[in-house]
Amino acid sequence: MAKVALLSNPLSTGNRSLLPRVRAFCAENPDIFHYEVEHVDQIGEALKTIARVRPRILVVNGGDGTVQATLTELYHGEHFGATPPPVAVLPNGKTNLIALDLGAVGDPLVALQRIVAIAGEDVQPYVVARELIALSNGDSNARPVLGMFLGGAGLADSMLYCRNKIYPLGLPNGVSHALTALAMVVSLFLGVRAAFLPPLPRPISVSVVRQGVVRGVFALLIVTTLHRLLLGWRGDSQGARSSSGALKLMMVDRNPLALIGATIASLFGRLGDGVLRGVHVERGDEIVIEGERPSVILDGELFEAEEGKAIILTPTAPVPFLSLAA
Repeated sequence: MAKVALLSNPLSTGNRSLLPRVRAFCAENPDIFHYEVEHVDQIGEALKTIARVRPRILVVNGGDGTVQATLTELYHGEHFGATPPPVAVLPNGKTNLIALDLGAVGDPLVALQRIVAIAGEDVQPYVVARELIALSNGDSNARPVLGMFLGGAGLADSMLYCRNKIYPLGLPNGVSHALTALAMVVSLFLGVRAAFLPPLPRPISVSVVRQGVVRGVFALLIVTTLHRLLLGWRGDSQGARSSSGALKLMMVDRNPLALIGATIASLFGRLGDGVLRGVHVERGDEIVIEGERPSVILDGELFEAEEGKAIILTPTAPVPFLSLAA
């Protein structure tokens, strides 16, 4: 029995420099079972093997796609039966939202050292429950894809723009994100169309079951089950029409006044508090996104609905994670 099972993807960007240090650390620590995959299709077989060593903690070391594929396979594959180990995520991706929510920041190897130390004591005080977002197109025969942070509308376009146009420049992540934000502002505020700017978002309709339908063109659409949210937005804020439901939804209309209001509220940590024109905050247990082939990004991976079909989001049952901030 291993105290910690580490699942690494050597091909993720962060592991190009990190993995040699991780391998050396694992070689010196017999309590770690290290399994490397080179493609997400191998994650199912990896978890099947890892389940045999019965780890106290499962650690994911890879980019957003590796984390998402691991969560999907862990939930649907049931390799650990009814009692899967808590999942820890090393801060080794471009955005690190899940790792940040779980208190893993800074040097990934330092976080791994802390996880190994926790595995040698009582793990339970560090275990937290998080629901996952299950994304499907309504096909009951298809396996939903699972994740924890979804971006849509103008946000999805900007995330793809950052990945395809800015990241290849080789700039630091902070600089890349700042340039993307600037390009997004120019595109959305001024309505400028250009090959070097993100495309303008298309109209969509978003419905929260039992809450109604909101139709429009949105600069920002976020659905998440994370507790540590973005832009000063608090998922339990009073601005939501419903305080129940595991899925937290926020949308901002694509118009200058709404964007300025949301930006100011964000700077003061008040986004979602009270009613702000053009800002829609909801909570629910089923969200339907419809439009002309609507597309979203779930934990860094792009998903686009087929013609005439919608993107349907529901929460899963709670999954155990390891929080370094506990």
